Amino acid sequence: MAIGTNLPFEGRAGGALVDAGLKRLGVLGLKTLAVSRTRITEAWPDPADPPFTNAAALLHAPGWTAQAVLEALLATERAFGRERSQPHAPRTLDLDLLDLDGQTLAAPGLVLPHPRMHLRRFVLEPLVEIAPAWVHPVLGETAQALLRRLSDAP
Repeated sequence: MAIGTNLPFEGRAGGALVDAGLKRLGVLGLKTLAVSRTRITEAWPDPADPPFTNAAALLHAPGWTAQAVLEALLATERAFGRERSQPHAPRTLDLDLLDLDGQTLAAPGLVLPHPRMHLRRFVLEPLVEIAPAWVHPVLGETAQALLRRLSDAP
């Protein structure tokens, strides 16, 4: 799972908000097995927006369907004040399901693996920290190789 935040919520911001979101997911039954360090990245597409705090987490979800995990992520975003006013708008908490046991899925509102994860340094860097050998189920490359390819891009 990728995690991002660039707006405070109820006195929490940055890493504290990431930690609070992970704690709530644990209450819902999704245990955190590993979490990367947080990183500060420039907002995109508008660098005038507040910078993002980004991280990645490996969750334990035995017996959960991809849809059930997504619903838990979305419920957690809402619990932390996430509003979806427009694409790429600043947000309190953004939780993206990247992969679930190597499944490939294309359903309304849910595509696995995440369709743009391999193009995003702010996703790949924290993912490599916690799971460098993870293999993209469609591209067949490790997280480390995908990041290296991004680093080599002009």
